[in-house]
Amino acid sequence: MIGPVMLDLAGLMPDSGDWDRILHPLVGGVILFSRNYASPQQLTTLTAALHARKPELLIAVDHEGGRVQRFQEGFTRLPAMGDLGRCYDRHPEDALHWARAVGQVLAWELLQRGVDFSFTPVLDVDHGQCAVIGTRAFHRDPSVVAQLAAALCEGLRDSGMIAVGKHFPGHGGVQADSHLDLPVDERSWEDLQPDLRPFEQLIAQGLEAIMPAHILYSRVDSQPAGYSSFWLGQVLRHDLQFDGVIFSDDLSMQGALGKGSPGQRAQAALAAGCDMVLLCNDASAADQLLQELEQGPLDFSAAQQRLQRLRPRQPWASYPGAAYEWLQAHGADG
Repeated sequence: MIGPVMLDLAGLMPDSGDWDRILHPLVGGVILFSRNYASPQQLTTLTAALHARKPELLIAVDHEGGRVQRFQEGFTRLPAMGDLGRCYDRHPEDALHWARAVGQVLAWELLQRGVDFSFTPVLDVDHGQCAVIGTRAFHRDPSVVAQLAAALCEGLRDSGMIAVGKHFPGHGGVQADSHLDLPVDERSWEDLQPDLRPFEQLIAQGLEAIMPAHILYSRVDSQPAGYSSFWLGQVLRHDLQFDGVIFSDDLSMQGALGKGSPGQRAQAALAAGCDMVLLCNDASAADQLLQELEQGPLDFSAAQQRLQRLRPRQPWASYPGAAYEWLQAHGADG
């Protein structure tokens, strides 16, 4: 069984406390950060050790490109998605080619080092007011976001990796950073439709996983999206017919703290429709989450088949030489 909890690690290799948590039956995933990376060989050693002790473990990372790229030395420096959007404004075909090349190289480099997937692409629409998203977003036009994200997803799949769209139903319409506060988006249901469009289009094209935002859409529902059965059950599962994995965003973020203890937050996210919950940067809270989840009746059967689909389709495809060369030869100006 792939457990419903994803945790982080303290350093370059798991310490005894990390191993105790990783081997807990409720833990099904590990997310890596820059502190867990020193070199490509060290990363290979780390992921091999994790998979050797727990073969079913899913290993993930936030490796989007631009300012959110956890592994840098020894990896191709990937552009920010906003660079792809600016290229699209001048040379649409080049931008789509570039997006697919980014996906191919991103996936190939991670998979060959034992990382199963990245939490990418960002599907938020850039409304010019959310600093924490900023150039992580492809574009201000939802249709361009969908086109570029679809091309990047094709590149990921070319190399055998799944895609995770975030932050449903859209993080671009708020100023506050959900790492530091609970943002409130006061737009109406009608005004939110452009932000939903990239998710809708990517779901129709087979998007494998989605991460909701820690944002309260106050005119639509009384719960933040990551805790909302309306957003996750009614809109995502029923209306948009999404049958992939739903990950919570990090439950240690300030935007997630309103549901109580770590275990209560996890219970609320799972009850709303998440298949796997993340908790990072707080080892004591992770221990408390696992202890509290052990005490509550949870049914993970519906999530198991979905989580199994996140496995890489192949260990890794052949080296994407043409994509790599194209990335080296082209820049944000196309």
